[in-house]
Amino acid sequence: MWVFGYGSLIWNPEFPVAESRVARVSGWHRSFCMRSIHHRGSEAEPGLVLALDAAEGAVCHGVAFRVAPGAEEATLALLRERELISSAYLETWLSVDLTDGPSVRALCYVIDPAHDQYCGGLPLEDQAQIIAHAIGGRGPNRDYLWATAAHLADLGIADPDLSWLADRVRLLTR
Repeated sequence: MWVFGYGSLIWNPEFPVAESRVARVSGWHRSFCMRSIHHRGSEAEPGLVLALDAAEGAVCHGVAFRVAPGAEEATLALLRERELISSAYLETWLSVDLTDGPSVRALCYVIDPAHDQYCGGLPLEDQAQIIAHAIGGRGPNRDYLWATAAHLADLGIADPDLSWLADRVRLLTR
C-alpha cells in the first residue's frame, strides 16, 4: 500500500513506513484551499491547510510512502481518522510517478470543491494573514506551514507559493 504525502504527511506520517520516495501526481496542485476548523484553526477562527486541488496541466511533487507490510489496515484507519475529520477531503487512489522508478497506485486525500471548507483561489496575502494567527488542536497554523516548507526544501522540491507564504508569515509574526 502506497500513500502520497504533499503536506504534513511528508514530515509527520504517523504510520509505519517501509520506504519513502520523492514522487509526483499530475492534474493536481498543492494549495492552501481548505479552511481548517479542527487541526490548525477553530470554527471561530479557521486556519488553512493544504489539499490537492484539481488543475489541468498541474503537477504536485511530494513523497510516496510504502506502508510497512502488515500495517495497511491500521494505517488506513489512522489516516481516515486524521484526514476525514470534517469530510472536506475525498479519499482517492491516484497514479503517482516515483521520481526514480515506476508509477504506483497511491492513496491520496484531495479536496472536495463542493465542500463548505473549500476556499480555493484566496490571494496569497489573505492566506498569510489567516495562517499567521490561526491555532487549532494540533497547534499554530504557522508551524504547519513552516514545517511543510522546510521539509519540501530539504527534499529539493520547489514550491514558490509556499516559500513566499513562509517568509511572509515570519514577517507577520515577529
